[in-house]
Amino acid sequence: MIDFSLTEEHQMLRDSVRDFAEREVGPIISEYDKRQKSVYPQVLPKMGELGILGVCIPEKLEGSGLDYLALAIVSEELERMDTSLRVIMSVHTALSSLSLYQWGTTEQQEKYLIPQAKGKKIGAFGLTEPNTGSDVANLKTKAVVEGDEFVLNGAKQWISLVEVADNFLIFAKLGKEKGYRGIAAFIVEKEFSGVSTTSFHDKLGIRTGDTGEIILQDVRVPKENLLGQEGEGFKIAMSALDNGRFTVAAGACGLIKASIDASVEYCHERKAFGQEIGKFELIQEHLAYMQAGYDQSQLLVYKCAWMKNQGLKNTRETAIAKWQATNHASDAANRAIQIHGANGYSGDFPVERYWRNARANTILEGTNEIQKLIQGSFLLGYRKPTSLRCTLPAYEHES
Repeated sequence: MIDFSLTEEHQMLRDSVRDFAEREVGPIISEYDKRQKSVYPQVLPKMGELGILGVCIPEKLEGSGLDYLALAIVSEELERMDTSLRVIMSVHTALSSLSLYQWGTTEQQEKYLIPQAKGKKIGAFGLTEPNTGSDVANLKTKAVVEGDEFVLNGAKQWISLVEVADNFLIFAKLGKEKGYRGIAAFIVEKEFSGVSTTSFHDKLGIRTGDTGEIILQDVRVPKENLLGQEGEGFKIAMSALDNGRFTVAAGACGLIKASIDASVEYCHERKAFGQEIGKFELIQEHLAYMQAGYDQSQLLVYKCAWMKNQGLKNTRETAIAKWQATNHASDAANRAIQIHGANGYSGDFPVERYWRNARANTILEGTNEIQKLIQGSFLLGYRKPTSLRCTLPAYEHES
Protein backbone atom coordinates (compact mmCIF):
# COMPACT_ATOMS: atom_id res chain seq x y z
CA MET A 1 0.00 0.00 0.00
CA ILE A 2 1.26 3.48 -0.89
CA ASP A 3 0.68 6.02 1.87
CA PHE A 4 1.47 9.69 1.23
CA SER A 5 0.30 10.95 4.62
CA LEU A 6 2.81 12.23 7.16
CA THR A 7 3.00 10.61 10.55
CA GLU A 8 2.12 12.71 13.59
CA GLU A 9 5.84 12.85 14.39
CA HIS A 10 6.66 14.19 10.92
CA GLN A 11 3.87 16.77 11.16
CA MET A 12 5.11 17.99 14.53
CA LEU A 13 8.65 18.23 13.16
CA ARG A 14 7.44 20.24 10.14
CA ASP A 15 5.46 22.62 12.33
CA SER A 16 8.30 23.15 14.81
CA VAL A 17 10.88 23.88 12.08
CA ARG A 18 8.47 26.21 10.29
CA ASP A 19 7.75 28.06 13.53
CA PHE A 20 11.48 28.35 14.26
CA ALA A 21 12.25 29.74 10.80
CA GLU A 22 9.38 32.24 10.86
CA ARG A 23 10.07 33.38 14.42
CA GLU A 24 13.87 33.51 14.47
CA VAL A 25 14.76 34.27 10.85
CA GLY A 26 11.71 35.77 9.19
CA PRO A 27 12.01 39.22 10.83
CA ILE A 28 15.71 39.65 9.93
CA ILE A 29 16.31 37.79 6.68
CA SER A 30 15.64 40.69 4.30
CA GLU A 31 17.94 43.05 6.19
CA TYR A 32 20.68 40.43 6.51
CA ASP A 33 20.46 39.65 2.80
CA LYS A 34 20.84 43.31 1.85
CA ARG A 35 23.82 43.67 4.19
CA GLN A 36 25.30 40.32 3.09
CA LYS A 37 25.48 39.35 6.75
CA SER A 38 25.59 35.68 7.74
CA VAL A 39 22.71 34.41 9.87
CA TYR A 40 24.70 31.36 10.98
CA PRO A 41 26.14 32.68 14.27
CA GLN A 42 22.62 33.56 15.38
CA VAL A 43 20.72 30.46 14.22
CA LEU A 44 23.16 27.56 14.64
CA PRO A 45 22.96 27.36 18.47
CA LYS A 46 19.16 27.48 18.30
CA MET A 47 19.06 24.78 15.61
CA GLY A 48 21.21 22.64 17.87
CA GLU A 49 18.82 23.17 20.79
CA LEU A 50 15.90 22.23 18.54
CA GLY A 51 17.64 18.94 17.72
CA ILE A 52 17.51 19.27 13.94
CA LEU A 53 21.28 19.25 13.37
CA GLY A 54 21.30 15.54 14.15
CA VAL A 55 17.98 14.66 12.56
CA CYS A 56 19.16 11.44 10.85
CA ILE A 57 21.75 10.39 13.41
CA PRO A 58 20.80 7.53 15.82
CA GLU A 59 19.98 8.35 19.40
CA LYS A 60 22.93 6.26 20.60
CA LEU A 61 25.12 8.86 18.88
CA GLU A 62 23.16 11.74 20.47
CA GLY A 63 21.10 12.38 17.33
CA SER A 64 17.33 12.66 16.98
CA GLY A 65 16.99 9.15 15.55
CA LEU A 66 14.58 10.23 12.80
CA ASP A 67 14.43 8.95 9.22
CA TYR A 68 15.29 10.43 5.83
CA LEU A 69 11.78 11.74 5.25
CA ALA A 70 12.35 13.85 8.35
CA LEU A 71 15.55 15.17 6.78
CA ALA A 72 13.59 16.10 3.65
CA ILE A 73 10.91 17.88 5.69
CA VAL A 74 13.48 19.89 7.63
CA SER A 75 15.33 20.84 4.43
CA GLU A 76 12.10 21.99 2.76
CA GLU A 77 10.94 24.07 5.70
CA LEU A 78 14.32 25.75 6.13
CA GLU A 79 14.60 26.73 2.47
CA ARG A 80 11.01 27.91 2.49
CA MET A 81 12.44 30.74 4.60
CA ASP A 82 15.86 31.09 2.96
CA THR A 83 18.29 28.89 1.06
CA SER A 84 21.11 29.69 3.49
CA LEU A 85 19.25 27.81 6.23
CA ARG A 86 18.92 24.68 4.11
CA VAL A 87 22.62 24.87 3.25
CA ILE A 88 23.30 24.07 6.92
CA MET A 89 21.46 20.77 6.55
CA SER A 90 23.16 19.97 3.25
CA VAL A 91 26.68 20.61 4.50
CA HIS A 92 26.68 19.95 8.24
CA THR A 93 24.22 17.04 8.29
CA ALA A 94 24.15 15.41 4.84
CA LEU A 95 27.75 15.86 3.71
CA SER A 96 29.66 15.83 6.98
CA SER A 97 27.70 14.08 9.76
CA LEU A 98 26.21 11.32 7.61
CA SER A 99 29.67 10.63 6.18
CA LEU A 100 31.04 10.26 9.70
CA TYR A 101 28.07 8.02 10.51
CA GLN A 102 28.64 5.76 7.50
CA TRP A 103 32.44 5.70 7.34
CA GLY A 104 33.77 6.82 10.73
CA THR A 105 35.42 4.67 13.36
CA THR A 106 33.98 4.48 16.87
CA GLU A 107 36.65 6.89 18.04
CA GLN A 108 35.97 9.36 15.19
CA GLN A 109 32.24 9.25 15.89
CA GLU A 110 32.74 9.90 19.58
CA LYS A 111 35.11 12.79 18.95
CA TYR A 112 33.43 14.45 15.99
CA LEU A 113 29.99 13.04 15.16
CA ILE A 114 28.38 13.15 18.61
CA PRO A 115 29.22 16.86 19.15
CA GLN A 116 27.93 17.61 15.62
CA ALA A 117 24.68 15.72 16.19
CA LYS A 118 24.12 17.77 19.36
CA GLY A 119 24.97 21.02 17.57
CA LYS A 120 27.97 21.64 19.82
CA LYS A 121 30.35 21.45 16.85
CA ILE A 122 29.81 22.30 13.18
CA GLY A 123 31.12 20.19 10.30
CA ALA A 124 31.83 21.27 6.72
CA PHE A 125 32.88 19.59 3.47
CA GLY A 126 35.94 20.42 1.37
CA LEU A 127 35.91 18.87 -2.12
CA THR A 128 35.74 21.72 -4.67
CA GLU A 129 38.98 23.48 -5.63
CA PRO A 130 39.81 26.67 -7.58
CA ASN A 131 40.33 24.65 -10.78
CA THR A 132 38.48 21.47 -9.92
CA GLY A 133 34.70 21.21 -9.64
CA SER A 134 33.01 18.32 -11.41
CA ASP A 135 36.35 16.73 -12.37
CA VAL A 136 36.98 15.22 -8.95
CA ALA A 137 39.73 12.88 -10.17
CA ASN A 138 42.03 15.86 -10.81
CA LEU A 139 42.22 17.22 -7.28
CA LYS A 140 45.36 19.28 -6.69
CA THR A 141 45.36 19.12 -2.89
CA LYS A 142 48.07 16.67 -1.83
CA ALA A 143 48.54 14.47 1.23
CA VAL A 144 51.97 13.02 2.08
CA VAL A 145 52.70 10.50 4.83
CA GLU A 146 55.27 11.59 7.39
CA GLY A 147 55.57 9.22 10.34
CA ASP A 148 52.24 9.04 12.18
CA GLU A 149 50.80 12.01 10.31
CA PHE A 150 49.59 13.13 6.90
CA VAL A 151 50.81 16.52 5.67
CA LEU A 152 48.24 18.33 3.53
CA ASN A 153 48.85 21.17 1.08
CA GLY A 154 46.32 22.77 -1.23
CA ALA A 155 43.24 24.98 -1.47
CA LYS A 156 39.50 24.42 -1.37
CA GLN A 157 37.00 26.92 -2.77
CA TRP A 158 33.25 27.58 -2.56
CA ILE A 159 33.12 25.87 0.81
CA SER A 160 29.95 26.52 2.82
CA LEU A 161 30.10 27.18 6.59
CA VAL A 162 33.77 28.02 6.10
CA GLU A 163 34.00 30.51 8.97
CA VAL A 164 31.69 28.83 11.48
CA ALA A 165 32.80 25.21 11.01
CA ASP A 166 34.90 23.51 13.66
CA ASN A 167 36.19 20.83 11.30
CA PHE A 168 36.28 20.04 7.61
CA LEU A 169 36.07 16.79 5.67
CA ILE A 170 38.95 17.39 3.25
CA PHE A 171 39.64 15.31 0.13
CA ALA A 172 43.20 15.08 -1.17
CA LYS A 173 45.41 13.05 -3.50
CA LEU A 174 47.53 10.56 -1.59
CA GLY A 175 50.88 9.30 -2.88
CA LYS A 176 51.46 8.54 -6.54
CA GLU A 177 48.15 6.88 -7.29
CA LYS A 178 46.36 8.61 -10.15
CA GLY A 179 42.68 9.23 -10.77
CA TYR A 180 39.94 8.21 -8.38
CA ARG A 181 42.01 5.52 -6.65
CA GLY A 182 44.43 8.09 -5.27
CA ILE A 183 41.90 10.14 -3.29
CA ALA A 184 41.63 9.98 0.49
CA ALA A 185 39.35 11.74 2.99
CA PHE A 186 40.62 13.46 6.15
CA ILE A 187 38.97 15.06 9.16
CA VAL A 188 40.77 18.39 9.51
CA GLU A 189 40.11 20.60 12.50
CA LYS A 190 39.98 24.31 11.81
CA GLU A 191 42.42 24.91 14.66
CA PHE A 192 45.11 22.71 13.10
CA SER A 193 48.24 24.72 12.35
CA GLY A 194 48.38 25.78 8.70
CA VAL A 195 44.61 26.01 8.16
CA SER A 196 43.29 29.43 7.12
CA THR A 197 39.89 30.51 5.79
CA THR A 198 38.46 33.48 3.91
CA SER A 199 34.81 34.35 3.22
CA PHE A 200 33.49 35.43 -0.18
CA HIS A 201 31.24 38.44 -0.62
CA ASP A 202 29.20 39.96 -3.46
CA LYS A 203 27.65 36.62 -4.39
CA LEU A 204 24.56 36.68 -6.59
CA GLY A 205 22.54 34.75 -4.03
CA ILE A 206 22.61 32.94 -0.66
CA ARG A 207 24.03 36.17 0.74
CA THR A 208 23.11 35.33 4.31
CA GLY A 209 25.21 32.19 4.09
CA ASP A 210 28.91 31.75 4.73
CA THR A 211 30.90 30.64 1.70
CA GLY A 212 34.63 30.89 1.12
CA GLU A 213 38.05 29.37 0.70
CA ILE A 214 40.25 27.07 2.78
CA ILE A 215 44.04 27.24 2.45
CA LEU A 216 46.00 24.22 3.68
CA GLN A 217 49.71 24.90 4.17
CA ASP A 218 51.73 22.04 5.66
CA VAL A 219 48.76 20.96 7.75
CA ARG A 220 49.65 17.97 9.91
CA VAL A 221 46.74 15.56 10.34
CA PRO A 222 46.98 12.54 12.69
CA LYS A 223 46.63 9.19 10.95
CA GLU A 224 43.60 8.43 13.10
CA ASN A 225 41.82 11.29 11.27
CA LEU A 226 41.84 9.40 7.97
CA LEU A 227 38.17 8.69 7.20
CA GLY A 228 37.74 5.24 5.70
CA GLN A 229 40.74 3.60 4.05
CA GLU A 230 43.44 5.10 1.85
CA GLY A 231 42.04 5.36 -1.66
CA GLU A 232 38.39 5.32 -0.54
CA GLY A 233 38.04 9.09 -0.72
CA PHE A 234 36.19 9.13 -4.03
CA LYS A 235 33.68 6.54 -2.81
CA ILE A 236 33.13 8.56 0.37
CA ALA A 237 32.68 11.78 -1.60
CA MET A 238 30.12 10.22 -3.93
CA SER A 239 28.10 8.70 -1.08
CA ALA A 240 28.16 12.09 0.64
CA LEU A 241 26.93 13.81 -2.51
CA ASP A 242 24.03 11.35 -2.74
CA ASN A 243 22.95 12.64 0.67
CA GLY A 244 23.73 16.26 -0.15
CA ARG A 245 21.78 16.23 -3.41
CA PHE A 246 18.83 14.76 -1.56
CA THR A 247 18.70 17.75 0.78
CA VAL A 248 19.17 20.20 -2.11
CA ALA A 249 16.19 18.66 -3.93
CA ALA A 250 14.07 18.74 -0.77
CA GLY A 251 15.10 22.34 -0.10
CA ALA A 252 14.15 23.33 -3.65
CA CYS A 253 10.59 22.21 -2.86
CA GLY A 254 10.60 24.77 -0.06
CA LEU A 255 11.73 27.52 -2.41
CA ILE A 256 8.94 26.63 -4.84
CA LYS A 257 6.42 26.75 -2.00
CA ALA A 258 7.73 30.13 -0.85
CA SER A 259 7.38 31.47 -4.41
CA ILE A 260 3.79 30.18 -4.58
CA ASP A 261 2.84 31.61 -1.18
CA ALA A 262 4.28 35.04 -1.98
CA SER A 263 2.57 35.09 -5.37
CA VAL A 264 -0.85 34.04 -4.05
CA GLU A 265 -0.70 36.74 -1.39
CA TYR A 266 0.29 39.36 -3.97
CA CYS A 267 -2.47 38.24 -6.36
CA HIS A 268 -5.07 39.04 -3.71
CA GLU A 269 -3.50 42.38 -2.76
CA ARG A 270 -2.66 43.81 -6.20
CA LYS A 271 -5.51 45.12 -8.30
CA ALA A 272 -5.55 46.07 -11.97
CA PHE A 273 -8.43 46.99 -14.26
CA GLY A 274 -10.74 47.02 -11.27
CA GLN A 275 -10.06 43.50 -9.95
CA GLU A 276 -7.48 41.32 -8.20
CA ILE A 277 -4.78 40.28 -10.64
CA GLY A 278 -5.42 36.68 -9.62
CA LYS A 279 -8.60 36.87 -11.67
CA PHE A 280 -6.58 37.04 -14.89
CA GLU A 281 -6.13 33.69 -16.57
CA LEU A 282 -2.50 34.18 -17.54
CA ILE A 283 -1.65 34.85 -13.89
CA GLN A 284 -3.44 31.64 -12.95
CA GLU A 285 -1.41 29.81 -15.61
CA HIS A 286 1.82 30.88 -13.89
CA LEU A 287 0.51 29.61 -10.56
CA ALA A 288 -0.59 26.33 -12.13
CA TYR A 289 2.89 25.65 -13.49
CA MET A 290 4.42 26.50 -10.12
CA GLN A 291 2.11 24.11 -8.29
CA ALA A 292 2.76 21.34 -10.81
CA GLY A 293 6.50 21.81 -10.33
CA TYR A 294 6.09 21.59 -6.56
CA ASP A 295 4.03 18.40 -6.68
CA GLN A 296 6.38 16.71 -9.14
CA SER A 297 9.48 17.67 -7.18
CA GLN A 298 8.10 16.61 -3.82
CA LEU A 299 7.07 13.21 -5.19
CA LEU A 300 10.61 12.63 -6.49
CA VAL A 301 12.07 13.64 -3.12
CA TYR A 302 9.69 11.44 -1.15
CA LYS A 303 10.53 8.48 -3.40
CA CYS A 304 14.22 9.02 -2.62
CA ALA A 305 13.43 9.28 1.09
CA TRP A 306 11.61 5.94 0.93
CA MET A 307 14.55 4.32 -0.87
CA LYS A 308 17.03 5.71 1.66
CA ASN A 309 14.84 4.48 4.52
CA GLN A 310 14.98 1.01 2.97
CA GLY A 311 18.76 1.25 2.65
CA LEU A 312 18.56 1.01 -1.14
CA LYS A 313 21.09 2.51 -3.53
CA ASN A 314 19.56 5.75 -4.85
CA THR A 315 22.21 7.57 -6.88
CA ARG A 316 20.13 7.79 -10.07
CA GLU A 317 16.90 8.67 -8.31
CA THR A 318 18.54 11.35 -6.16
CA ALA A 319 20.27 12.85 -9.18
CA ILE A 320 17.03 13.23 -11.11
CA ALA A 321 15.28 14.66 -8.03
CA LYS A 322 18.01 17.27 -7.62
CA TRP A 323 17.97 18.14 -11.33
CA GLN A 324 14.19 18.46 -11.63
CA ALA A 325 13.48 20.13 -8.30
CA THR A 326 16.12 22.84 -8.71
CA ASN A 327 14.97 23.55 -12.27
CA HIS A 328 11.38 23.84 -11.05
CA ALA A 329 12.53 26.14 -8.24
CA SER A 330 14.27 28.45 -10.72
CA ASP A 331 11.16 28.45 -12.90
CA ALA A 332 8.86 29.13 -9.93
CA ALA A 333 10.97 32.05 -8.72
CA ASN A 334 11.06 33.48 -12.23
CA ARG A 335 7.28 33.20 -12.56
CA ALA A 336 6.85 34.81 -9.14
CA ILE A 337 8.80 37.84 -10.33
CA GLN A 338 6.66 38.00 -13.46
CA ILE A 339 3.48 37.93 -11.37
CA HIS A 340 4.83 40.75 -9.19
CA GLY A 341 5.77 42.79 -12.26
CA ALA A 342 8.04 45.74 -11.51
CA ASN A 343 7.70 45.06 -7.78
CA GLY A 344 9.23 41.64 -8.32
CA TYR A 345 12.38 43.34 -9.53
CA SER A 346 12.63 45.20 -6.23
CA GLY A 347 14.35 44.07 -3.05
CA ASP A 348 11.27 45.18 -1.15
CA PHE A 349 9.61 41.88 -2.06
CA PRO A 350 11.07 38.43 -1.25
CA VAL A 351 10.68 36.91 -4.73
CA GLU A 352 13.75 38.78 -5.97
CA ARG A 353 15.80 36.98 -3.28
CA TYR A 354 14.20 33.65 -4.16
CA TRP A 355 15.26 34.06 -7.79
CA ARG A 356 18.88 34.82 -6.84
CA ASN A 357 19.03 31.94 -4.40
CA ALA A 358 17.44 29.45 -6.78
CA ARG A 359 20.14 30.00 -9.38
CA ALA A 360 22.83 28.61 -7.12
CA ASN A 361 21.03 25.32 -6.56
CA THR A 362 21.39 24.32 -10.21
CA ILE A 363 25.18 24.49 -9.77
CA LEU A 364 26.09 23.29 -6.28
CA GLU A 365 26.30 19.61 -5.20
CA GLY A 366 27.01 18.68 -8.81
CA THR A 367 25.73 20.84 -11.64
CA ASN A 368 22.48 19.87 -13.30
CA GLU A 369 24.51 18.97 -16.37
CA ILE A 370 26.20 16.31 -14.24
CA GLN A 371 22.79 15.05 -13.09
CA LYS A 372 21.75 14.65 -16.73
CA LEU A 373 24.92 12.70 -17.50
CA ILE A 374 24.14 10.36 -14.61
CA GLN A 375 20.72 9.62 -16.12
CA GLY A 376 22.17 9.02 -19.57
CA SER A 377 24.94 6.75 -18.31
CA PHE A 378 22.44 4.58 -16.43
CA LEU A 379 20.15 4.32 -19.46
CA LEU A 380 23.04 3.36 -21.76
CA GLY A 381 24.37 0.79 -19.34
CA TYR A 382 27.65 2.61 -18.67
CA ARG A 383 26.60 2.74 -15.02
CA LYS A 384 25.04 -0.34 -13.50
CA PRO A 385 22.36 -0.17 -10.81
CA THR A 386 23.53 -2.38 -7.97
CA SER A 387 21.98 -4.08 -4.99
CA LEU A 388 24.53 -2.50 -2.68
CA ARG A 389 22.91 -0.97 0.35
CA CYS A 390 23.75 2.52 1.52
CA THR A 391 23.69 3.74 5.11
CA LEU A 392 20.85 2.05 6.97
CA PRO A 393 18.13 4.31 8.36
CA ALA A 394 18.60 5.46 11.91
CA TYR A 395 15.55 3.71 13.32
CA GLU A 396 16.78 0.33 12.05
CA HIS A 397 20.07 0.85 13.83
CA GLU A 398 18.18 1.50 17.04
CA SER A 399 16.41 -1.87 16.96
